[in-house]
Amino acid sequence: MKKIFLPFAIAVCFGSSAFAQFYKYSNEFLSIGVGARALGMSGAQVATVSDVTAGFWNPAGLSLMDKKFEVGLMHSEYFAGIAKYDYASVALPLQDKNRVMALSLIRFGVDDIPNTLFLIEPDGSINYNNVTTFSVADYAALFSYAQSLPIEGLRAGGTLKIIHRTAGSFAHSWGVGIDIGAQYQLKNWRFGALGKDITTTFNAWNFDFTDQEQTIFSETNNIIPGNSIELTAPKIILGAAYNFEFGKTNKISLLPEIDVDVTTDGKRNVLISAKPFSFDPHIGLEAGYGKTIYLRAGVGNFQRVRNIDSSKALTVQPNIGIGLRIKTVDIDYALTNLGDLSGSLYSHVFSIRFGVADKPKAGYGR
Repeated sequence: MKKIFLPFAIAVCFGSSAFAQFYKYSNEFLSIGVGARALGMSGAQVATVSDVTAGFWNPAGLSLMDKKFEVGLMHSEYFAGIAKYDYASVALPLQDKNRVMALSLIRFGVDDIPNTLFLIEPDGSINYNNVTTFSVADYAALFSYAQSLPIEGLRAGGTLKIIHRTAGSFAHSWGVGIDIGAQYQLKNWRFGALGKDITTTFNAWNFDFTDQEQTIFSETNNIIPGNSIELTAPKIILGAAYNFEFGKTNKISLLPEIDVDVTTDGKRNVLISAKPFSFDPHIGLEAGYGKTIYLRAGVGNFQRVRNIDSSKALTVQPNIGIGLRIKTVDIDYALTNLGDLSGSLYSHVFSIRFGVADKPKAGYGR
């Protein structure tokens, strides 16, 4: 009787023949997004983000932070709680207040996966005591820096990403990449650009199996992965927004933003799919009252799917959210997911931002 086991999540890594290759959706956990405000707006942030989460969305926005320091926290669960996503960040302005540094930490993981490699003993008997568990997790540490430039309304920033990915004790990788971003403000207009993985991000994978584990892989006709390098191609994100204010005291605001992700790794299942570039738009809207209460909505994840009758249809994923600001504390909620268009796996996302107030910077008043 052949030995059986639960297919590891490490099998998604790749085969032993690869050494250095570009992979679509590589390091995709860094495309999920942070902060319920952003997720409620379908990730349309590159032009308008101006708080501690800018270290993720566009580091240039950190220079607009109007606090002596700011902390951001988020926890979310996906796929009915199977996958957990945690985020924590802190941003600190330097002495001249136009330069800001930030540190962001991210973990996306699936825990308590049964390892049934040794479920069946050599004599064919089943021994459940041999079943252990392991985790598959992705980690990232983002070191960000931003500053205002001599040109009025222009800001720039960069993020160094250190990436660590693990699959139990069987596989792990280390990687590094760089994001570079800019924002420009002209009256009520906001423009943003982000070069994500601009230098090409890599993950160097190392696999470590015991002789017994390799034997089981061989006997069950599974590929034994080998050490390799996974490359992530650059992505360009462009965004534009306009800040509307209404009433004599400008208590009511409306902030629509449209972003376009331009990928460089070939055709993807997005709204405009081509080689070598594909274009994936996402649109967000935030309505505010008195800089205290915010309602948000967004659409994104445009995909062309094939119906049961073989006809094709265009699908879109809606997201919604709400925010409350109490002095220097922002509490945000979003109803979103990772792409299950049936709507059956929507997730509730909560995040909080808090800090010590400073004098507001001129030019942007979200």
